[in-house]
Amino acid sequence: MGNHDWRTGAAQPYLDYFTLPGNERYYDFVRGPVQFFVLDSDSREPDGNSSDSLQADWLQAKMDASQASWRLVILHRPPYTSSLWRGDNEALQWPFARWGASAILGGHEHFYESVQLSLQRGADGIPQFVVGTGGKWKGLSPVGRFDFQPTPGSRVRYNQDYGAMLITANERCINFTFYNRDDELIDSYTLRK
Repeated sequence: MGNHDWRTGAAQPYLDYFTLPGNERYYDFVRGPVQFFVLDSDSREPDGNSSDSLQADWLQAKMDASQASWRLVILHRPPYTSSLWRGDNEALQWPFARWGASAILGGHEHFYESVQLSLQRGADGIPQFVVGTGGKWKGLSPVGRFDFQPTPGSRVRYNQDYGAMLITANERCINFTFYNRDDELIDSYTLRK
């Protein structure tokens, strides 16, 4: 769920429309060798959105029990971003890798960004992707924080066109590839066991 879902009757239209696992706000599912952990990153989440919340306890327990080769965390607001307006979100900088995550995928910002998180930032060196290029609510956003510097670890930033990410995985490797609408390859990143 995103911030616009919460603005509409405390997300009730979203909850009425979709039939999702668990409490429908945060849940997990498995596709092949990948287990997806979908979180509610909004501050209005009743179970909290900090690393010591009930939602975080749920995530840690689910990851501990996971047998999947790859564990992807998906949330609307990205923990790290080169957004001109918002920048990094400290409340969402959970110890994802320490809990077993392979990568983090977010949206919210209307551009594409790939960030290689460093050990110094407490993220255990896992990749994070911001893929906010799938719709045209207000167009694509500028990239660059208030000081016009990318967030540390930012590998690729793109806001020239809309696009989508293709994720392919087997037991030994997982690839994240971002294409724009013209099927032009913008970024590709592979993790291997």
